Amino acid sequence: MQTDITSIFQDGALRLDLLRCYSQPPPLFEPGEPLFWNDPHISSMMLAVHLNPQEDAASRRPPVIKRTVDWLVDYLKLKVGDTVLDLGCGPGLYCTSLSQRGLRMVGIDYSRRSIDYALAYARQNKLPIEYRYQDYLTLDIEAEFDVVLLIYGDLCPLSPEKRGLLLGHIHRALKPGGYFVFDVSTRILRARYGLQNGWYVADSGFWKPGPHLVLEQGFDYPEHDTYLDQFVVIEADGRISVYRNWFLDYSPETITPIIEQAGFDVRAMWSDLAGTPYAPGSEWIGIAAQKA
Repeated sequence: MQTDITSIFQDGALRLDLLRCYSQPPPLFEPGEPLFWNDPHISSMMLAVHLNPQEDAASRRPPVIKRTVDWLVDYLKLKVGDTVLDLGCGPGLYCTSLSQRGLRMVGIDYSRRSIDYALAYARQNKLPIEYRYQDYLTLDIEAEFDVVLLIYGDLCPLSPEKRGLLLGHIHRALKPGGYFVFDVSTRILRARYGLQNGWYVADSGFWKPGPHLVLEQGFDYPEHDTYLDQFVVIEADGRISVYRNWFLDYSPETITPIIEQAGFDVRAMWSDLAGTPYAPGSEWIGIAAQKA
């Protein structure tokens, strides 16, 4: 979160006590900067990453998206006119591909820049996609969709309380017998990346347009299957911003009862959303769950 002081310096001295505070694990799911994905600079950088076909840091690469769409259309037996809601749609990569197959698409995202890009692209390409700038935790839809998508681990940053709220919204938004399709990361993925702990100075970068120092540190909460990647960003004038990315990882044994308690039956489980059979040690779990 934004600190309540304007500078890391006080009376010409560096506030080491403040830095020491940030070096300690914060309470589980304590937020950082609010709505940082709508920051004018960060959102422009994030959109560029979404649209870079060589990157999969924000969206998966185009060949993976195509395989995913092909598999889901086939597995779910989707037909022209079926309604699909894509939560966390970003710039509309999945919405575009599914709309081109004749599906009625609605995309929701809380980044104004991503939604504006998606709207402009749909208009330019004459795609009848509806996009909404909205926090999907405030979703209020009743039995409108055949399928709801939540792709690329968007469930993982949510605390158990927010996860329960979202699953309730999704259950209500689906028609009877509708499908909720999503993927979650596992602890295997986190072990591959490990705990990040480093720093760098940039004249301009992802977090800020001007000179800044980035202190990155990872915190593991193994008893909660949760990991935090924290970035403390200090600008040239001493202003501090703290960005936190939380990840609650899952296994088949932990995600199944959560989904069932939310009113779904798990119908299929894969190692991705392109239909790769699930195997122990997978970094991802793709799930198709049907509204019970």
